Formats: sequence, structure tokens, C-alpha cells
Amino acid sequence: MADESYPDGLLYHPEHDWASVEGDTATFGITWFAQEALGEVVFFDPPGVGSTVAANEFYAEVESVKAVSEVVAPLSGEIVEVNVALADAPEAINGDPYGDGWMVRVKLSDPKEADSLLKRDDYQATLS
Repeated sequence: MADESYPDGLLYHPEHDWASVEGDTATFGITWFAQEALGEVVFFDPPGVGSTVAANEFYAEVESVKAVSEVVAPLSGEIVEVNVALADAPEAINGDPYGDGWMVRVKLSDPKEADSLLKRDDYQATLS
């Protein structure tokens, strides 16, 4: 398991998801808090490339030894890439939630939606 961290420069959704926005594309994943609550992740069920996701809606499932949880999209858009490495190594979500544990890349349909997400300090304040 990774050490607790919430990198600066990412945007955070109150449902414990993160987005790294670069231009009109974003990378999504779950936060350290989310993976810690889940426990050992054993399976990731992603959406298909070309499918669309809507902000605040479920787009994938993560199965852990404790439960199956739905993952919330922090922003809307079209899936342009899925982290296929998670099929063979879903534990990367626990070990490196902001690096190797990223889940999908999305071409944003409305980049201004990012304004509604939380910065690191504001997100961390929701955890206490």
C-alpha cells in the first residue's frame, strides 16, 4: 500500500476521485483515501475506449477483498485510453494510485467543469 498522499496540481472530486487535466484531456483515478477504504484491490472493470462518461456518474467498478465499488467520473467526456495494465496488476491502484494506478484518460467535453473540482487543501479538509 502507498503512503498517504494527495499531490498538489491534481483536482479532486468529493467522492474520492482525482483528475489531472492537460488541455482538453484528463487522466482519472481514485485517491489514496479511496484505495485505503477499499483495501486490497483485486479487479478493475473499466469502460471501453470510445464510451462517454458524465461528471458525477459511475463509469467503472473496482473490486477489493472487502467489496465492489463504483468509481465516479470527476469530469465528462469520451474515454480515449484505458490503463490496460490494471487487468493483470490491479494492485497498482493500491501501490501507486496517482501513477501506475491511473484508470482512464478522457477527452473532455466541457473543460470548464474542472472549475467545480477541489484543490488539494480543500479536498483534504473534507477528510477530517
